[in-house]
Amino acid sequence: MAFRPATQAAVAAGFFVAYVALEWLSFIHEEDTLPVTPWNPGLGAVFALMMISRPMGALVLFAGVVAAEVSVLQSTLTWSSIFALGALLSLSYVSVAALARRVWRLDVQLVHLRDVLLLLGTGAAGACIACLLLTTFFVVTGQLPLADAPRAAVPLLVGDVIGISVTTPLLLRFVFRRRHLARERAAALAPEIFIYVLAIGAALWTITWGGAARGPTLFYLLFIPIVVAAVRHGLDGACLSLSAAQIGLVAVLYWQGSDAEAFTQYQTLMTVLTVTGLIVGVAVSERRNSLRLARQAQARLRDKESEAAQAARFNLVTGMASALSHEIMQPMTAARAHARTAQHILQSPTPDLDRAAANLADMIAQIDHAGGVVHRMRDFLRRGQPHVSTLDTPALLAEAMMLMRADASARRVRLDLEIDQPLPSVHGDRVQITQVILNLARNAFEALVDVGRKDACVRIIARAQMEDDRAVGVTVAVIDNGPGIDAARAETLFTPLSTSKDDGLGLGLAICAAIIEAHGGRIELHSGTPGATEFRFTLPASKAS
Repeated sequence: MAFRPATQAAVAAGFFVAYVALEWLSFIHEEDTLPVTPWNPGLGAVFALMMISRPMGALVLFAGVVAAEVSVLQSTLTWSSIFALGALLSLSYVSVAALARRVWRLDVQLVHLRDVLLLLGTGAAGACIACLLLTTFFVVTGQLPLADAPRAAVPLLVGDVIGISVTTPLLLRFVFRRRHLARERAAALAPEIFIYVLAIGAALWTITWGGAARGPTLFYLLFIPIVVAAVRHGLDGACLSLSAAQIGLVAVLYWQGSDAEAFTQYQTLMTVLTVTGLIVGVAVSERRNSLRLARQAQARLRDKESEAAQAARFNLVTGMASALSHEIMQPMTAARAHARTAQHILQSPTPDLDRAAANLADMIAQIDHAGGVVHRMRDFLRRGQPHVSTLDTPALLAEAMMLMRADASARRVRLDLEIDQPLPSVHGDRVQITQVILNLARNAFEALVDVGRKDACVRIIARAQMEDDRAVGVTVAVIDNGPGIDAARAETLFTPLSTSKDDGLGLGLAICAAIIEAHGGRIELHSGTPGATEFRFTLPASKAS
């Protein structure tokens, strides 16, 4: 995230003030000139800024350390030692932040488990480097006895690690998800938040009630509300509940007057809890995000399938165009002839009105026939959401025959329809199922034309599927006496973009399979034998049948 020049100063000033304020709130005692805090939320906040803008974060940390040493900690260190302290801390954390972003490609939005683990590892590495550099500096300058270095360094290391682990993920998630969080219904979540706070408070009371001896053994009671919040609300829930638990724990320990050793012991346990809660939370968020992306991909796939089906329909109709124009021109020519005849009859001295009326009736029937062809073709080419309804199966097959009969006639292929009566109704989209029948029939037409058979024939047979003397579905078979389909080709028939035609799209049969499966049926090559090639698909009967 890049800050505008006009806002850089305001952001830097805000983080500087926050760092100093958090140092004042979290500082409790000093160990041999080293500022030891039970946790360092100010460092965690500035480390989040470093992940977004490293130069600004390094500058804020340096200035914040110097200001906190002078105004909050009232350190007795010399100015050179204070400046060295700020420089070493800034150098340590900005170095690991640069490695995380540039080399390891950390995504600061923390949408994957890898990114959360990398952030935690980077923060821990920075804390280790800073602790090593600071203790070495103070030992070398004689301000810290070598024997006291481990006792002073361990609380510093633990406080920095827990400060980054709790605060940095919370701020990064807030920065990148504040718009989403603003849309959440806070009022609806208020009772659940109250329950989490109550559970965390009860767990802390139980831990402190156990005393110094039993307290650490009861600490794992805090895992319950943290893990539940992480499972319910993902990484955001984990970050918020961990912050509440950390603030509550520090407040209770401070109220009890615990020493540095007790703080370090509890904060070590809190580090384990933090890592666990963040891992659970990001795993839940990642899974939900994957499901959301999968649903979006499925929606896009459905849109692409619809576009591909429309392209296949246009390709199908393009090949049928000449035959369809002939199919339309025939009734229009007949209608014109009937109209001319009726006109001559009415102009004669003794008009035969009954004959004229019959001609006009025939003319209207021919015009209706041509209009029906155009209307069905327009419906066939339409694009949009499927229109699902209960379909009369014989009527559906008759409409499909009307659309492809002209193409069959133009190719000199005999087209027969055989229907077992009665056929149950099916539930689905009329245009899509018609497309399946037309695709299968036209493939048969083309195969027959390629071999030049004089007795070319395509039969469409529809039968009811019976089960316990009850019709449970419809089977439609498209059979031709063409060259057949070899076994190698049969294996890839329904694979998208797989075609044996020079000008084919390789979509027809794949779309047929997708349509039939979406309707709860199945499609197959029942026989690839030369002279008896048969494609067969089944559809379940409508429940109303």
